[in-house]
Amino acid sequence: MVTLHQLECFDAIVSEGTFQAAAQKLRRSQPSISTAVKNLEDQLGLRLLDRSGYRVALTEAGRSFHQRARVFLHDLQGLKNHAAQLALGEESELSVVIGDVCPLPQTLALLRRFFDDCPGTRLHLHFEAIAGPWERLFDGEADLILHHVNKADPRLEFADLFTVRIIPVVAPGFLRFPISRSITPEQMRDYVQCVIRDSSRHSPPQDYFLVEGARSWTVSDQLMKRELILQGMGWGHMPEFLIDEDLRKKRLLDISGKHLRGGMADIVAARRREAPHGPVASRLWRYIGERASAFAKPAN
Repeated sequence: MVTLHQLECFDAIVSEGTFQAAAQKLRRSQPSISTAVKNLEDQLGLRLLDRSGYRVALTEAGRSFHQRARVFLHDLQGLKNHAAQLALGEESELSVVIGDVCPLPQTLALLRRFFDDCPGTRLHLHFEAIAGPWERLFDGEADLILHHVNKADPRLEFADLFTVRIIPVVAPGFLRFPISRSITPEQMRDYVQCVIRDSSRHSPPQDYFLVEGARSWTVSDQLMKRELILQGMGWGHMPEFLIDEDLRKKRLLDISGKHLRGGMADIVAARRREAPHGPVASRLWRYIGERASAFAKPAN
């Protein structure tokens, strides 16, 4: 029977180049290393190593066998690490939901830096819109969300991150009347409004900034919405960080004013107060809290 010891000795010889170096790496005697690999070859009926030179070399069969053996040993080490993590009570996976008005570069950079130090924990990352993040959190499908929440909800604890300004915008030439700070919703009723589809599955639908009676086109994400507005196919409210360059270059025009005021979204990290939080989830919560003040700044 092929043993783990034989495979480890064989791999050490290949990686170190000599029996002596392999013995030093594994802290075993050179004869024991040589015997283990010779027994492996006998059991397989294959000559894996060419011993004719100063440094041993793989035969063609040995090279093919080592590729498979190396994958097996790597997977085995991963399994050992996973078992050690479970023995410590650490979570093997965490689910984080990012909301549709959350700046991705800053958010993903923060998560990457944390999970780089947690290689044994698999991150399940979801992107949801409007009520979707809240639903996943309260359904027990998310350990943490990065979104705006009802801060008065006693079921939640949260850490403030930053504020996003939401601005109503149009493409140049989209409106048939001059842009002013006194545009009313009634004036916009004859124009197609682009809105984000609520990704929640069973929660009551949430509508923000929707002009009653206006025609609307529904899209699944903010980037698609931005592109439709840029193409003059509709108008809508956009997070400022996604369109600040468009505004500067006048590819989009701000139509906010006395009646179309837009809004502000306070983005937080939130979790359920009474939910069980394992060691990794607790470290992530502290990590975000410690960096909350500098985590991300508003675009302007």
